Amino acid sequence: MKLCRYGPSGEEKPGLVDENGRIRDLSGHVDDITPDALSPRMLANLSKVDVESLPLVDKDVRYGVPVNGIPKIVAVGLNYADHARESGLPIPTEPITFMKAVSSLTGPNDNVMLPPNSTHTDWEVELGVIIGQRASRISEEEVPSHIAGYVLANDVSERFDQKERGSQWSKGKGHDTFCPVGPWLVTTDEIPDPQDLNMFLNINGERKQTGNTKTMIFTVAQAISYISRYVTLKPGDLVITGTPPGVGEGQKPEPQFLREGDVMELGIDHLGAQRQNVVAWTRDNRQGDTA
Repeated sequence: MKLCRYGPSGEEKPGLVDENGRIRDLSGHVDDITPDALSPRMLANLSKVDVESLPLVDKDVRYGVPVNGIPKIVAVGLNYADHARESGLPIPTEPITFMKAVSSLTGPNDNVMLPPNSTHTDWEVELGVIIGQRASRISEEEVPSHIAGYVLANDVSERFDQKERGSQWSKGKGHDTFCPVGPWLVTTDEIPDPQDLNMFLNINGERKQTGNTKTMIFTVAQAISYISRYVTLKPGDLVITGTPPGVGEGQKPEPQFLREGDVMELGIDHLGAQRQNVVAWTRDNRQGDTA
């Protein structure tokens, strides 16, 4: 299944994307796509719904974050060897993890807002994993049964805040609108191998990132098992798993960072695509879609 949430920010309704790419209204079967709706039992019930009987939704409707009430975001850094090298950093021997603020969540096609005086805002296409069952100290073999599905994410990052203001990466990762997610949550039955997904990101129509999840240093199973040793993962939690090479700070001969008016377009096999306009910070525009 491809589950989504659609409608104006703060007023999203639950939806299901049919095999023709059309949104169907799912509100007759579930109030919202929340962590509670991601249990194996609930997903099994939703999988039995007669899709053709669901009302069609306007094709031009806005997509929101696919899960309402994501409890936390755990990210894996430098998880592609080529990206570590372009960042001038050693290949990690253990997963590098950090937390990203849930207030950074926003819809997949909503504006991305530059922080005030930003000079080093960057892009990162990433495979996201939505947890379906509580996971604490689980083995790699147990990981698949604890996953509800996969999402496309953009781990937008302000590199100066990330690297030049002490050692706390979260300073550059948690700004409002810095975590576009969606358009859909794709359940695991449609993604038999998360380690073979093509991914891309364009800036103003120019290809910057091209990669495949098979080149991860730590697989999805390895990363989630590792994280669960230190942090209990709960239903609805989002784990983002790293980015391939081609980020702005790695561009040659000079780094390239986002400016007002830029357009980001990105996608991953089976998980859909995103498009974000980059806008300046204003007080009226400071809140992203945290639903």
